[in-house]
Amino acid sequence: MAESDSGPAPVDTVRLVADTTVVALRGELDLLAVPRLGARLDELSAPARPDLVLDLRAVSFIDCSGLGVLCRTRNRVTARDGRLRLVTRSPDFVRMLRPVGLAGAFEMYARLSDALTPAPGDDLPAAAG
Repeated sequence: MAESDSGPAPVDTVRLVADTTVVALRGELDLLAVPRLGARLDELSAPARPDLVLDLRAVSFIDCSGLGVLCRTRNRVTARDGRLRLVTRSPDFVRMLRPVGLAGAFEMYARLSDALTPAPGDDLPAAAG
């Protein structure tokens, strides 16, 4: 039997705030959601220096495949000299990162407004060389 792609998309909205792409995710980030989610996050992380905020506050469940797509996105963003932040209020998600060795792998925030603050040094002019 072929796998159905009829479930709700995990990407709720994508919007631009200043130069940051904010992606609001919802529902379950599991094996069924990962193909669509991964493809969308690949698109959003493709440009040079992507600046992404993934808002996970409406995510009700995440399994290892969902965590895998977040790690893949982090790796793609890092390889392109970009920045990725996660917004979550879930202590369970934060707790899940510890045993798999990812406790410090993501910039994490409880509030979207905090995630949208510039990184240290982002507001400094480039050094003349």
